[in-house]
Parts: sequence; C-alpha cells; structure tokens
Amino acid sequence: MTGRLTGKVAIVTGAASVGPGVGNGKAIAILFAREGARVLLVNRSESHAKQLESEIQAEGGVCSVFAADVSQREQVAQMIDAAVERYGRLDILCNNVGIGGAGTTVDVTEQVWDDAIRVNLKGTLWCCKYAIPHMIRSGGGSIINVSTVAAVKGMRRDRVGFAAYSASKAGVLGLTLSTAADFAASGIRANSIIVGMVNTPAVAKFGEEAREKRRLAVPLKKEGTGWDVGWAAVYLASDESRWVTGASIPIDGGQMSLGEFPT
Repeated sequence: MTGRLTGKVAIVTGAASVGPGVGNGKAIAILFAREGARVLLVNRSESHAKQLESEIQAEGGVCSVFAADVSQREQVAQMIDAAVERYGRLDILCNNVGIGGAGTTVDVTEQVWDDAIRVNLKGTLWCCKYAIPHMIRSGGGSIINVSTVAAVKGMRRDRVGFAAYSASKAGVLGLTLSTAADFAASGIRANSIIVGMVNTPAVAKFGEEAREKRRLAVPLKKEGTGWDVGWAAVYLASDESRWVTGASIPIDGGQMSLGEFPT
C-alpha cells in the first residue's frame, strides 16, 4: 500500500459483512486501514465488527468498533463524537449502510417503505449532519455515499419490484448533490458510488444460478466484488480526488449504461 490516506480518520458504517466473504463495507474498511487511515468500524452487530477489527489489527491497521443503528439520531451523534474522541479529528465518512425491501409501487407495504427510507436515506442524513461540523474543524473532508444502480435504472427480479429500495437510494443521490453544493466552500466534498451487481455475502442467499445470471447481465461479463467498490472509495477518500465533488461514480461493469437487470 502507498499510504494514500495516512493521517486521516475515517468512519465506515455497515463495515462488517453479514456472512463469510467480503462485502462492500468490509473491503472499504480494510483498504482504508491499509492505506493508513484510522478507521471507526460501525455496525449494529458488535460481534461482526469485532471480527473485522481483529483482521485489520492483525495486518497492523488502526481501527476500533462502535455499535450503532444509523437510523437512530442519538446513536449517530454518539458515533461521530466517539471517532473524534478516539482519534482527534474526522476526515472521511463512508455511508455504506443499506437494507432492501421488496414490493412494487402498488403492493409495497407501509412498513417496508418506512424502513427503507429510515435506514437508507434518513440514516445517511444523520451521519452527514453530525459529521460535517467536525470535518470543517479538521479543515475539510470527504463524504462517500453508497447507492445502487437500482436508484437510476428500474430493478425487478423474479417478478418482484423494489420500489422502496430504489426510491431510498435515489434519495441518497439527491442528498449527495445537495451536500456537495452546500458545503463545498467549507472544504467538504460529497460523492456517491453507484454499485452494480457485485458478489457479496448479502446476495449469497440467491444461489449460484442467480449469481451466473447477474454476471451475464453485466456488459463486461465479469463478476464484480466488494474490492472493486472499495478501491473506488479509496480514490474518493484520498487527496487524488481533491477536485471531485457532486459526482456519482458507477462501479457496475457497464450495466448502468449498457446492460439490463436479470429477471
């Protein structure tokens, strides 16, 4: 590693994977630490985050765990304060938490809709709200919001719609643009990663046949991984992207512009 994030302090929400393998949050957290950042690993499950903490520390990285539900405003405020108390500043916020939720516009339940908005969109809002003042005091910072191709391209799988998921993640893109415009003069950069159909532990439950369909739906005909997402996050967190804000970067093998979702 080249120390691209040396001296920086980062928060990664949804850092630990839900099962064996490497999800987006885990890859981001590991690469941040390898590049020299001190990382606060945020998860609702403290035990999962502790496992990731051990992996990073075994490589010589600096990190610690904070258990929090990002949809809860008070817990987010405590999370941000903990990062600053432990490491003295805050430079990078990666909002990686996200939940799904099936249902079309006609049949989605109110509970599914409310949960998706509460976690995916409102959770991102709370994290930005409490992080930005500390970033300004640190001289600026980088906010990286993780969205999805489903936010910009309709998604349907096995005749099941994802209206709540798509709408909440589209909201994240809009929030990113607003944040970038509002705080550019304060040295805050805000960008989004639009994630395609990468193979992560969260999608392992769909099985190998679905995995192959997903691969074939990608124009590059290659399977993406959490590491592809992680390297994009490293770029956006580093000074290499110092002149980039308000951008939405697709990490999708070309699917957003050329491909179709498997059905």
